[in-house]
Amino acid sequence: MSQQYTLRPLGSSAALNEAYDTALLDLDGVVYAGGHAIVHAVDSLRTARDGGMHLAYVTNNALRTPDAVAEHLTELGVPAAAADVITSAQAVARLMADQLPSGARVLVIGGEGLRVALRERGLVPVESADDEPVAVAQGYGGPDMPWGRLAEASYAVARGLPWFASNTDLTIPSARGIAPGNGAAVEVVRIATGAEPQVAGKPLPPMHRETVLRTGAERPLVVGDRLDTDIEGAFNGGVDSLLVLTGVTDAAQLLAAEPRHRPTYVDRDLRGMLTGQPEVTADGDAVRCGGWSASVREDELVLDGEGDEIDGLRALCGAAWTHAGQGSCGLDAGKVLAMLGL
Repeated sequence: MSQQYTLRPLGSSAALNEAYDTALLDLDGVVYAGGHAIVHAVDSLRTARDGGMHLAYVTNNALRTPDAVAEHLTELGVPAAAADVITSAQAVARLMADQLPSGARVLVIGGEGLRVALRERGLVPVESADDEPVAVAQGYGGPDMPWGRLAEASYAVARGLPWFASNTDLTIPSARGIAPGNGAAVEVVRIATGAEPQVAGKPLPPMHRETVLRTGAERPLVVGDRLDTDIEGAFNGGVDSLLVLTGVTDAAQLLAAEPRHRPTYVDRDLRGMLTGQPEVTADGDAVRCGGWSASVREDELVLDGEGDEIDGLRALCGAAWTHAGQGSCGLDAGKVLAMLGL
């Protein structure tokens, strides 16, 4: 399991798909972006699955149903069943069902994935604040969700109805770049009402609970691209994590990560699931990985050596995180990251 406050990425002599029984994979920014598979993702997932690793797809995106997500994955070349998909819509529906009576009417601000999840828990989706709802459920509604839906949520929340959000990711990766996520829409309702929602998605406990209940994982590895959802969720759940650099997190953000945002392992993409991970070792005031040595000298990150640029990044993580301790490293990393082309 991960250290409480890790000071450098860990190594693994075994391939990660052999060291862990289940991969809890984020989707957007890890498996696909804008509906298209990320490079190396399909082949890596096939190989991991064929080797006996259970693949579970855990997403904060509440827009699509598990059936639709599984169909999309299968079309991309990664056969999946609806039972392999866990969404924040399912997590928030369970959270609401634990607090509301069966048959309760819920104002839904979001997509079909949220409606289906609520019905599965015996709740009744409605479309208007005037339809006598007893609570509000808000999830990502897609890039074309009308502004009026946020106004509808605001009317209901302002009347004092309990407000639940599937997740609060401020951004979501797309084929064209980074777009506003459900968290941005939640902020609109928060500003209009002054209220605070109960949130179910990563990195919070309801999502981890939902995932464990549905997968039965004994040695899970969280695989994600976001520090504030995937990696923090793994930290909160006490499980190990692999950060891939195919989504929203860049190298500079990784070096500045505070303890709850520090992954166990770091790699370029999902090929990292199929290999061991190199040792990152402390050597006096320096941290070494592969052919690289990183340190902090006179409040400046310094990198020496040559080799795989990701090994250089791993060494830099060790130097930056050790320097920061339980805080966030604020040292300028521009020069050393430029050396690595990151």
